[in-house]
Amino acid sequence: MNYDSLREFITRLESEGELVRITEPVSPILEIAEITDRVSKSPDGGKALLFENVEGSHMPVLINAFGSWRRIQMALGVSSLEKIAREVERFIKIAPPATLMDKAKLLPMLLQASNFPSKTVSAKQATCQEVVMTGDAVDLGRIPILQCWPDDAGRFITYPIVINRSLDQSIRNVGLYRMQVYDKNTTAMHWHIHKDGAHFFHEYQKANQRMEVAVAIGADPASCYAASAPLPYGIDEFLLAGFIRKKAVPLVKCKTVDLEVPAHAEIVLEGYIDPAEMRLEGPFGDHTGYYSQDGDYPVFHVTAITHRKDPIYLTTIVGIPPQEDFYLGKATERIFLPLLRTQLPEIVDMNMPLEGVFHNCVIVSLEKRYPMQARRIMTTLWGMGQMSFVKTIIAVDADVDVQNEAEILKLLLNEVDLEQDLFFSEGILDVLNHASDQALYGSKLGIDATRKIDGETPRTILQSGTQPPDSEITGRIKEKFSEVRSSRLIHTSQQRPILLIALNKTGPGQGTECIRNFLEDDALQSVGVLLVLEAHVDLDNASQVIWKLFNNLDPKRDIQIANQRIGIDLTRKLPEEGYQQDWPEEIVMSDDIIQKVDQKWHKLLNL
Repeated sequence: MNYDSLREFITRLESEGELVRITEPVSPILEIAEITDRVSKSPDGGKALLFENVEGSHMPVLINAFGSWRRIQMALGVSSLEKIAREVERFIKIAPPATLMDKAKLLPMLLQASNFPSKTVSAKQATCQEVVMTGDAVDLGRIPILQCWPDDAGRFITYPIVINRSLDQSIRNVGLYRMQVYDKNTTAMHWHIHKDGAHFFHEYQKANQRMEVAVAIGADPASCYAASAPLPYGIDEFLLAGFIRKKAVPLVKCKTVDLEVPAHAEIVLEGYIDPAEMRLEGPFGDHTGYYSQDGDYPVFHVTAITHRKDPIYLTTIVGIPPQEDFYLGKATERIFLPLLRTQLPEIVDMNMPLEGVFHNCVIVSLEKRYPMQARRIMTTLWGMGQMSFVKTIIAVDADVDVQNEAEILKLLLNEVDLEQDLFFSEGILDVLNHASDQALYGSKLGIDATRKIDGETPRTILQSGTQPPDSEITGRIKEKFSEVRSSRLIHTSQQRPILLIALNKTGPGQGTECIRNFLEDDALQSVGVLLVLEAHVDLDNASQVIWKLFNNLDPKRDIQIANQRIGIDLTRKLPEEGYQQDWPEEIVMSDDIIQKVDQKWHKLLNL
């Protein structure tokens, strides 16, 4: 089933038992975020939430709408995301017809494709323009925009479909860029340096011309997804939405700017950006689970707000995973795999683990045919589009299930030769990566976990040693490292057991020194991996430990290897250690909001 509007999707969610209506009064300041965070971390992503009684606004708030495997598949009109991937593969593999019969077979597919481009409809057909406000009537305060986390700089529009065009008007860009609200008619426009929106903005800066921008909030689900997709430069996101919907996305021309927006969106903001005007934006609790740093960004001036007569405000929150954005990212992983294979046909599958927050870790499997092929794959990926921001890539053989992360871990602990299978590179990193000493670039790690073939050096075979009792190792740690607050030994049945320690770091170099002492200690030789974590980390929470590993790692700086054993320093880095960024704070909800939600929890969800 496909949907012409968000309304149709909401109706479907409710009929399928995937929506909870909340009538209890709630505040858009932190409270909705705390409720949603709890729900999104429940099994299978919980339910979509429709808050119908939001303080300060008559508009309901819809959140977590795409936050489960079932809902993201429902949103895109399929029973499995692999169906869309197969359809993408069919189109990119179309061969030129050689015979009349081939042409006849190709015709239905071409006719289907002809329906994908968006189409423009009249204002009378556009429900997004049932109410039009311009001039002094423009007031963003009427919309229940959330403040998500305590240290956020204010309220942020977190699911805006931002639409603009290149300076020569030849290319339309549609993207998701958060927008901090400054006042009743201005917001920030936070597009990262590598995004198409930022590229177009620089064109307008050079020409010293205003840039027209429109923002749709709460469009049909396919358009909401397509705005998040990493399409190649110049490809219209509404074309992808049409492909997914199996029908064109209807667009309507805006009232005050020369742009088109989804005709059945709930809310539309129209306006412009003056390239000469920049303003401080942030901090903001981001999808990495940390606050992103503040910085100067363009200012969006709202010249009109149009909306349905009874609009619903669609929003989302991001933070420590899992959150709703994980499922949007997994949709991209599945849908774009066929496009990746057009350039690297030996790739079989790909997995972006939850704790890797998309750009910190990717696991790929491949049909290996020649020596060093895995390294070729990894270095090629580091030169391709959004994949160039990935920090760690793990390559495995075709018969390994990359979605089975427990199997991948066993492979790393039992088979990988730490002296020859790990290799380090350097390159660009996502702007939200805080681990590297400098912003925007740093070191990368490739792990070749594929089987060795003729022409490759055989691996060192790990020898099983006698594993001392946990109490003996714990005692040794307490004796040797006084600054260790707690420790835990895990995966003791593997060739390389893992020792986790929570270090009370009070000065520079402690993590590095701790690893050096560990690698030199004969009494700890049976432990193959040491992860040095911050003192507050819950060592019993495997997801939190992995999240810290992917987020805090700068591979060249933080890894020490000796005699097939490895130590990794995942502690917060200090300026005295060469760190030149501002290490961000983790996202934590304030105690008063937690208590407030605790007190009304039984009234909210009836779960």
